[in-house]
Amino acid sequence: MISKMKQKTKKVFLGTKILSLVIEKVTKKKERKQAKTGMANETKKNPFGLTLGGQCGDKLTAIFQRFSKFLALFICMVLLCNGSHYLVKPYSQPRITTDMFMGLFIGNLWFLHEFLDKSLKTFRFIIDFGMMCYMFVLGIEMNPYVLFKKPSQDAIVAYAGIFFPLIIACSIIPFLDYSADNKIEFGLALCTALSSTASPVLTRLITSLKIGKSDIGRLVIGAGMHSDFICTLILSIGYIAMPFPSYNLKGFEEENRHKRSIEMGCALLIQTVFTANVSPIFMKWVNNENPEGRPMKASHLILSIAFMALVCGWAPAYGYSPILSAFMTGICLPREGRVSKWVISKINYMLTTIFCPIFFLWMGFEANFREFKVGQLAPWARLLLVFVIAVVGKVVGVIISGAILGFHWPESVAIGLLLITKGHYQIYMAVAAKQCGATTTTSIGMVIAILFTVLHAPSVVARIIKRARKRVPIHRMALQLLDPSDELNILLCVHGLQNVPAAINFMEISRGAVKPGIMVYVTEMIELTDQIAATLKQVEGADTMTVNDKEVLEMREQITASVQSYAQENSDGITVRRMLALSTFSSMPQDLCTLAEDFMIALIILPFHKSQRGDGTLDSGNSGFRYVNRKVMRNAPCSVGIFVDRGLGTIEKISRSYVSLNVAVIFIGGKDDREALAYTGRVARHPGVKLTVIRFLVDSSSDYTSRIAGYRVNNSEQEEEMRRDDECFAHFYERHVAAGHLSYMEKHLANSAETYTTLRSFDGQYALIIVGRGGGVNSILTMGMNDWQQCPELGPIGDVLSGPAFLAKTSVLIIQQHNLKGELDGLDDDFSVM
Repeated sequence: MISKMKQKTKKVFLGTKILSLVIEKVTKKKERKQAKTGMANETKKNPFGLTLGGQCGDKLTAIFQRFSKFLALFICMVLLCNGSHYLVKPYSQPRITTDMFMGLFIGNLWFLHEFLDKSLKTFRFIIDFGMMCYMFVLGIEMNPYVLFKKPSQDAIVAYAGIFFPLIIACSIIPFLDYSADNKIEFGLALCTALSSTASPVLTRLITSLKIGKSDIGRLVIGAGMHSDFICTLILSIGYIAMPFPSYNLKGFEEENRHKRSIEMGCALLIQTVFTANVSPIFMKWVNNENPEGRPMKASHLILSIAFMALVCGWAPAYGYSPILSAFMTGICLPREGRVSKWVISKINYMLTTIFCPIFFLWMGFEANFREFKVGQLAPWARLLLVFVIAVVGKVVGVIISGAILGFHWPESVAIGLLLITKGHYQIYMAVAAKQCGATTTTSIGMVIAILFTVLHAPSVVARIIKRARKRVPIHRMALQLLDPSDELNILLCVHGLQNVPAAINFMEISRGAVKPGIMVYVTEMIELTDQIAATLKQVEGADTMTVNDKEVLEMREQITASVQSYAQENSDGITVRRMLALSTFSSMPQDLCTLAEDFMIALIILPFHKSQRGDGTLDSGNSGFRYVNRKVMRNAPCSVGIFVDRGLGTIEKISRSYVSLNVAVIFIGGKDDREALAYTGRVARHPGVKLTVIRFLVDSSSDYTSRIAGYRVNNSEQEEEMRRDDECFAHFYERHVAAGHLSYMEKHLANSAETYTTLRSFDGQYALIIVGRGGGVNSILTMGMNDWQQCPELGPIGDVLSGPAFLAKTSVLIIQQHNLKGELDGLDDDFSVM
């Protein structure tokens, strides 16, 4: 009995234990399920999937949401800035104009103010870092050694443009209510800002408005860089003597002010001396270890960046502005070398793509128009006064310096108006002025005034180009337009004795009839070297110089003897004068154009920059003379011809009693070919020349021609050119071909390949081939030939005929008609208005 009870008790105990185990298992399973559910919910709340506490997850979610809003706002700002700039591009407004407009518009939207206010610390950190990079690159691009050199023209203009607005501003601003406190410090900073010029903005402005290659464009860019350098240097040094608080630097107590200024000055001096002495050695080592053409080593790149950051990072330790410290560091670093170029390119890319949209958004938020007292007269008066001081002071200073340098006063006014251009650093100073004691209306007014300093630039440049067009010589000549009863004036240039025989033969075939005849100015083109310059002496009582260099004198005597001997033997219908173009390659084109203007030249003949070797091939040539040829062709006031001598100079004498020279002229179409045809009319009168006119016509029956017949964009322009070609050739045909003075043939071609083949067939048939450079509407017969030509100044046909594929006994004359008055339109035009 007892045993049975024990067995039952044992079974109950086992059943209870099993039940408890089951209940425990179910309970644990339920707890695990709940734990998993809770984790999933937490994951939904935490977008990064981190198992954090509730408070931390909420904070992370808020940060993520704020970042998303900031990213969306940044993208919106980028799109609006790019879109608005595209819309105003036809009006030539610089990019900073549309960026400022968009920044002021978006930054003042009421529904964004709360978000931007919460993100203000982030904004200020990004802006300060970006401005440090901006000033660092600005410093690298500056040349501090200009302070120790004799002032150039652009330096004199810059100094005058700084001095006068600085004096006017210092006389007025400290006595007006621009700042609640720190009046003297703020006044000096504002005066310096009004006298400065934003050289990066001005350089991009001048380049985009297409006057960067003109004399006034180069002067404005140089003066802008000088002005920016001097004003920023003054501000950097002045900050030591009179530091004032800003939102990123703590102010100085009055009793410690002088002590801290001395410490700051000593520390900055040590930093500058260290950077100026150590950085060239370090950068030279890095550049030598990473030559051009090889990828830079990452370790060296990191070391270079660390070195720059270390030098710039000293400033906060002794209370100096890190932004100005970055500028002072930049001017001490070498501008040359791979590291400097890499840093400039990368920082400029970062500033353009990332920093600028954020910067102008921050500017718009800080320039809160709701705090600008629109209904009061005082804010508008302050705004107008700031703008007037900048404009009047700069223009007056430039006019005075321009009068000293001999500039015309309209150009001086234009330079002054361009030099008032302000940019990113001036905007930064205007906004930061609120933290330095300036009133809110003053800060906003300064931002608006800066906007006005760039709005007028396109109209000023338009006036410059308009005046340049008016100053273009009015007697621009063309052989086509020359009166047959007028004497033909030719400026025949030579490099030396080797060009004289060909020049004499050219005069012979160009002389035409006895009346009216030709006047030839034989001119030597001699590069002014230091050796020759040392022999120059001024003629007493005259504003001219004489050359006493022995080699030059001997060469000139031999050329004069040869030319005079020819002129005496052939005095009928030809007059020869001697000239000299002695100057550097950079100024020689202007000298030749001046001679052409002074003597009413109708045709300038320039020797090709390559000379013929003994085996008949052409050498590599002189790049300096090639530069001169291209500049003269671009700016000459008359028609220009480039003569490629490949045997014409070896002919001792061209007879006038029998035919001794075969000459051909190729006519395809365009103004240059018409000009070549006009010159050929004179050659046709020479009895010793057998002249052949070859006209290339488009084979309209060709399948290739019919397929590409519609490639032209302006059919009316094409039809007008074809009409002029037909009229010109019909007149020439009636006057010369029909009269039996020369022979004529036509070549019907379909494309440029057939043109090339036809040109090859002329190899060895003619001693001289005359062609046009190729002005006017592109022809199907030369389409594509420009892609592989070696000398673009010769045009497609001239480049082929003077190439190595042709025999060495065929000379080529390439003629270009003058550029019509009014075609001056920047960028590619090296014009002069000063």
